[in-house]
Amino acid sequence: MKKLFVGILCASMLITVASCDKKTDTPNESGNNGKTETLTGVGEGYGGPVTVTVKKEGDKIISVDVVGDKETNGIGTNAIEQLPAKIVEANSTDVDVISGATVTSNAILYAVNNALDPEKYPAPTPKVEEEKEPEVITASDLYQGFGLSNMHRIGPGADDQEVPVYSFNQVFANTLFDENGKILSLYVDVIEVATPNYDGEGMPQFSGFPGQGGYNYDEDHDGKVDGKTEDSEDNYVAELSSWVTKRERGEAYKMGTGSWAAQMDKFQETFVGMTVEEVEDWFEKYTSDVNGRPLKADSSNEDDKAKYDALSEEEKTMLADVVSGATMSLKDSHGDIIAAIKNSYENRVPLDVKKAASKGTAFVNTPRIGPGADDQEVPVYSFNEVFANALFDEEGRILSLYVDILEVATPNYDGEGMPQFSGFPGQGGYNYDENHDGTVDGKTEDTEDNFAAELAGWVTKRQRGESYKMGTGSWASQMDKFQETFIGMTVEEVEDWFEKYTSDVNGRPLKADSSNEDDKAKYDALSEEEKTMLADVVSGATMSLKDPHGDIIAAIKKAYENRIQIDLTVE
Repeated sequence: MKKLFVGILCASMLITVASCDKKTDTPNESGNNGKTETLTGVGEGYGGPVTVTVKKEGDKIISVDVVGDKETNGIGTNAIEQLPAKIVEANSTDVDVISGATVTSNAILYAVNNALDPEKYPAPTPKVEEEKEPEVITASDLYQGFGLSNMHRIGPGADDQEVPVYSFNQVFANTLFDENGKILSLYVDVIEVATPNYDGEGMPQFSGFPGQGGYNYDEDHDGKVDGKTEDSEDNYVAELSSWVTKRERGEAYKMGTGSWAAQMDKFQETFVGMTVEEVEDWFEKYTSDVNGRPLKADSSNEDDKAKYDALSEEEKTMLADVVSGATMSLKDSHGDIIAAIKNSYENRVPLDVKKAASKGTAFVNTPRIGPGADDQEVPVYSFNEVFANALFDEEGRILSLYVDILEVATPNYDGEGMPQFSGFPGQGGYNYDENHDGTVDGKTEDTEDNFAAELAGWVTKRQRGESYKMGTGSWASQMDKFQETFIGMTVEEVEDWFEKYTSDVNGRPLKADSSNEDDKAKYDALSEEEKTMLADVVSGATMSLKDPHGDIIAAIKKAYENRIQIDLTVE
């Protein structure tokens, strides 16, 4: 076994300079007169610094504790939970990384080496976030729009066993417009989810639904299949719980010129001040007809070169500035960003806001098992994506709030109008209840055409409109009532409101006639004033704010955590 050697180390440390705090006054329990040392180190993880505390007795590593609170849940966290035991068992960092979490694993290994030998393994230089000036926004009237664009992707290619790679890409845009439709502020993000045989590290994955056999899995992203993912409900929940957006993938998601987020920021900056029609015209004039990327002077495509050469010198200068920060496509099989911006304009609503200090956008995904199974005992599954967009004042109070949900179910769900997904081509399709009578009528077509058609049919709960009834009004009207209720609250006050005024069983607002004893006692403990307020809410909203259909409270909280500083004044 390889032994680890630590030279003379300093008596105290700061993680940022990767020294160590060495304790030498505790003999080890084995009686070999070894001394106990506590060492600390740092490595650069997927989302930020990963720090470790290493305890040694003589030359033996007895424990490794890891902190990496910005690593991806369900991916990087697997390495944080599993890798320390491997290091202790091997008494070395010469161990295999945790599958699917290479970046975080390497960060942990480097951090341990940094703790043990800081001269050979110097601490990575901490990233200094450049403080950005808040966007200055002035308008006479204000409108907010949210747009979602879903797109399927076939490929790229197939794995080494000739099993195709598939993915879906969901672009969402949160936009502020003035009274003339000009973009005042724009925030775009993308959820890209692929079959697990895609060899891109950090890619959110989906193996299909339980019972479909799992999917080929490229564990170490070397282009070779290592087996199949586990065909279980636990794996289904784990995969969906780990879905993160391209912005959430952070600086590690490089795309030639900077990260994906940095490139998108450059496009956003370019489109501020334009109408949606002008954005569409810009895209038509200044991007490639082949791949939707900004034109370049040195393009090898003749048509793109001719398109570029036809521009004025002023236009070429403008385009050179854009390309210095953004070269990725605005419309290809990875997502239609232009369509999402256009959809956000079409969905815009007026806001009664005079000043705002920040804006926030969030995505929260919830897997659902059930409800139940069809008449052939094949289970029903769904996933629920909650999107929240908000404006906040300087104290963090909510000034405006707009929430929407995309719920997608297996096609044996008997609810009419439900967006559906049968899994990926090659997985056999899924039981289909065509007329929503609770009886299976067959299986969906197991083809790439059906895969494309299902994705094209995904619409949010707001887009499903007034036909989507939920007891008291439509889903949209109920959500509007909750949004109205939360205006003026901080996120902490929203969480307190939810805790105090909703059922601990199902997350729905309390009612006086509840049949649940605990809910009834909770309601009876309220003051008359609180009961009056609650009666007003329940007159327009009775649905749950947190259940398997989606965690709306978590999305509102995340929108605040993701907030960006702005300086908004409506005159």
